[in-house]
Amino acid sequence: MKKSLFILTSALLLITSCSKDDPEVPNEEEVITTLRYVLTPNLGGMPVSMTFQDLDGDGGNAPIITGGELAANTTYNGTLTILNETATPVEDITEEIEEEGIEHQFFFSSSLATLSVNYNDVDMNNKPIGLTTVVQTGASGAGDLTITLRHEPNKNAAGVISGDITNAGGETDIEVTFPISVQ
Repeated sequence: MKKSLFILTSALLLITSCSKDDPEVPNEEEVITTLRYVLTPNLGGMPVSMTFQDLDGDGGNAPIITGGELAANTTYNGTLTILNETATPVEDITEEIEEEGIEHQFFFSSSLATLSVNYNDVDMNNKPIGLTTVVQTGASGAGDLTITLRHEPNKNAAGVISGDITNAGGETDIEVTFPISVQ
């Protein structure tokens, strides 16, 4: 009898220990060390490259931020590149963001009223991503341009598809402010 009870107890423990209740490992966030925004004038000319680089992550050394000088009354095609330069070889995260476009959106805000940024790419649901953009400058001035990448924003919330981050929700993967001037 004791032997049967031992076998039954052992069998129950074995069955319950193999259940599917094991916790799922969440999708790890990418390490982002570098954000590069290259603006190429539509009518030709030298591209303007703005770069954020923080190889040691939060804390430690301050990031290196290089802003840009744009021409007044000019249209630019913008392209973002996102890298993890702590990996060997360097990991280009841009493609992953594009593939997971429904889970990502870049937001652009500027202190210059004469600068506008419009989306030039969409995810599989026809909602903006922001890896490619069209930038239009107006009159001369100086200020800043802030680029924010949100993970899992609510792209159906009011204003989000037009680039308003107010109701986007989600988590910020990276936020960078570049000094810019329009000449």
